Amino acid sequence: MTDIAYHPTRLRALRDQFRALRAAEFPWTADTVYLNNASIGPIPERTRRVLDEFTAKRTAPHLLPDRELQAGLQAARAAVARLLNAEPAEIALATNTSHGLNLAARALPLKRRDVVLVSDREFPANVYPWLLLKKQGIEVELAPCAGEGWPDEDYLVERLHDPRVRVLAVSFVQFANGYRADLGRLGAACRANGTFLVVDGIQGVGNSTLDVRETPVDILACGGQKWLLSPWGSGFVYVRRELISALEPAVTGWMAFEGTDDFSRLTEYNPTFRADARRFEMVTLPFQDFHGMTTSVGMLAELGVDDIAQYARTLHEPVLHWAEENGIRVVSPSDDAHRSAIVCLAPQHPAEAYHALKRAHVVCSLREGAIRLAPHCYNTVEEMERVVDVLDQLE
Repeated sequence: MTDIAYHPTRLRALRDQFRALRAAEFPWTADTVYLNNASIGPIPERTRRVLDEFTAKRTAPHLLPDRELQAGLQAARAAVARLLNAEPAEIALATNTSHGLNLAARALPLKRRDVVLVSDREFPANVYPWLLLKKQGIEVELAPCAGEGWPDEDYLVERLHDPRVRVLAVSFVQFANGYRADLGRLGAACRANGTFLVVDGIQGVGNSTLDVRETPVDILACGGQKWLLSPWGSGFVYVRRELISALEPAVTGWMAFEGTDDFSRLTEYNPTFRADARRFEMVTLPFQDFHGMTTSVGMLAELGVDDIAQYARTLHEPVLHWAEENGIRVVSPSDDAHRSAIVCLAPQHPAEAYHALKRAHVVCSLREGAIRLAPHCYNTVEEMERVVDVLDQLE
């Protein structure tokens, strides 16, 4: 993502574009201020229509031949690949983020006394799969956070001089404060040390630009139900193409093997894994969810993730200005290099503030002692000003 602020004329054009999108795709926002995309993102109207049409066909399964179902899955892989500048062959569809993180923990070539480095205060999905490896004699180190509570990248880079550190696991964006990791810097340090970089992408993909051709990520796992505005049960795993052939999943699906596209010869068992990332997929996948994800991801690609990122950060301004004027601690980073669409405030009585917002029909989250506000492309500056009005009455 570019860190250069957009020209005011460009920002006005974006606001007009996103207001039109809001009216067409998220009409229910007239009644509710929804700032909870870091928890559950809504699905656009176009996606709902696609899901309804698919479900209507599902009532008569002969209307959904196998070739059409498989083509739908390939379309989902291609849509996600375009978002990351990856290749469709590097994308395995998955029903949640945890699938990809467990895949990484179980398939990467680790041995006793190897070290997995995990930044402390990560979301649990990116911690527990690694902790289980302790039973195999693999060391798991929770790296201390910086004083602000987010990953200490200087410390992580220093630890990446240790050849025993074989994996660095970190979130693209931290769930509790919106800190956006410098994956370019961390990836370069990993590559220099021969360390695998595994990324939990769910809080960043869709609101922050990531180009995997420029940023050395080995495995990235992401669910679709948050910032990708996609159905529950949709998600993906990106596996760097050079790494695919070296990894064998510990748990496998029957279509992970060569020859299984031909349903007339299924008992001619071939134990050869597919050459692409489909070797990591578990079937049967929820076809309808990926049909919906393709539509939602396509909409985000049309809008441009970089534009979404810039716009979402401008929405923070009323809240940040109010916090500064009132001496309220902002637990999210202020520098453009690490900001994301998430902004978190820690007022004196966060639970009281959270419930006041809830009563005012402002939907957000209370995480780690802070109010988490997570606006997306359909939100408006007036909604953020509504947040300020509610909080101002408490001070």
